[in-house]
Amino acid sequence: MLDEHRRIISEARALNPAAVAAAAGARRRRPWLGPAGRLMIIAADHSARGVLAAGDRPMAMANRADMLDRIMVALSRPGVDGILGSADIIDDLLLLGALDDKVVLGSMNRGGLPGTAFEIDDRFTGYSAAAIAAAGLDGGKMLLRIDPADAATAKTLEACGNAVTELADRQLIAVIEPFMTERTGDRLGNDLSPDAVIKSIAIASGLGATSAYSWLKIPVVDDMERVAEASTLPSLLLGGDVGDKPDEMFDRWRHALSLPGVRGLVAGRNLLYPPDGDVAAAVDIAVSLL
Repeated sequence: MLDEHRRIISEARALNPAAVAAAAGARRRRPWLGPAGRLMIIAADHSARGVLAAGDRPMAMANRADMLDRIMVALSRPGVDGILGSADIIDDLLLLGALDDKVVLGSMNRGGLPGTAFEIDDRFTGYSAAAIAAAGLDGGKMLLRIDPADAATAKTLEACGNAVTELADRQLIAVIEPFMTERTGDRLGNDLSPDAVIKSIAIASGLGATSAYSWLKIPVVDDMERVAEASTLPSLLLGGDVGDKPDEMFDRWRHALSLPGVRGLVAGRNLLYPPDGDVAAAVDIAVSLL
């Protein structure tokens, strides 16, 4: 990170915490969708769930200054519309003035930490709908993992349903990322079979008192033609983490982006921590797919 950027963040956080709200209020906003009706969003909320790995590097995202550098490179590339992040990262970027004319989505439920006994009870420990509106953000993203064998799933379903309604009341976008899951030992895993993804989409589509402002964030799996037909809600593709096979990843994204209802891509670790380290090049390839 540039020394000047580090100084700006450090001094504001220590001496003038109100600067975050001031920067949010001064941010230049843009329409949710541009003229092309497509979106390229950088995802930067993994660390708030304690997920620091990228590819074969278990602590790739442990250095916050390095992460912010990579995010700012990605946001500077032509065709990148905005960012999805947890409040700490969004606040840093606001202080740096990096979010003008960008779409900004706040990550809402970060409480279901991987590897914990309470992972499926995915509490809303991040942004609320009221906080998203107060900060002038464009919407909120929520993770909805559904484990039929764990009664705690009901709490997450209820919380996500309420968040969809509360965002819609403020005419803000709700991006729902659904999965059917199952626990094996102490590990909660996502079922990425087409039928399971379709079922999760059907459940997510029905959340809240209205779906008028609801979007889906869905994984790229086999039989995407059938998956894309599971809902009339607009969808963004989940970038995921495919390790050291970027060409295969880009080919799968290219095909899925051609399907009806798919409006763009939300990708994080694959673009911020590519195998060759060239963030700008990885982002440019992803943008070209749109």
